Amino acid sequence: MKWSEFFTSSIGKKFIMSLTGISLIAFLVVHVGINATIWANDGGDMFNKASHFMGTTVVIRILEVGLFVGLILHIIQGLVLEIQNRSRRKTGYAVSLGNRGSKWYSRSMGLLGTLLLFFLIMHLSHFWVPSRFSDLPTVDIDGKEVANQYAEIVRVFQSPLVDVLYILGCASLLYHLLHGFQSAFRTLGVPNGKYMVLIKRVGFAFSVIVCVAFAMMPVSVYLEWVS
Repeated sequence: MKWSEFFTSSIGKKFIMSLTGISLIAFLVVHVGINATIWANDGGDMFNKASHFMGTTVVIRILEVGLFVGLILHIIQGLVLEIQNRSRRKTGYAVSLGNRGSKWYSRSMGLLGTLLLFFLIMHLSHFWVPSRFSDLPTVDIDGKEVANQYAEIVRVFQSPLVDVLYILGCASLLYHLLHGFQSAFRTLGVPNGKYMVLIKRVGFAFSVIVCVAFAMMPVSVYLEWVS
């Protein structure tokens, strides 16, 4: 099989989905780590420092381009696989296995991915676009004027509607990760057995911790648990 044929085959699409998915999981680790600095309760000083570093470091900006490319590939391949799978399932099973065959979120990755796409668009419009293309208020940190992105977080999360939408987005991410985490490693060749059991446990813990941490951001800001 030629390389061009491999990447257009069903196996190739799943392989790309797995690689891009793991890169996005790595990004979530960094993202949630930076977000967690709001709980330092230092007026956003640590968060603004971290955000300024991420937004001005050349290497990080280059990786950001790669992240967007990987994200776009992940979305496109996911949509293609979902369409192909649906076309092959035009005739359903005589008896629905339900959760005995697979978890509902494993069968709903297309829906969850679509919800996450809408959530991502909202998230980028609230934070990434203003940080890159708008003149945000600045704050003095160590004698340097940097964008006060913490103040932007506080402003955005004053809206109960926005907070609810973010929490729902985090719930969609949770279920997407519960299946996607272990599925990515299985596609890359990790065999069933003790290694897969370990990956499933790590994936479950990772999914819950990361998504709860993300969801607690709007809650903490709205209830003024952080300052």
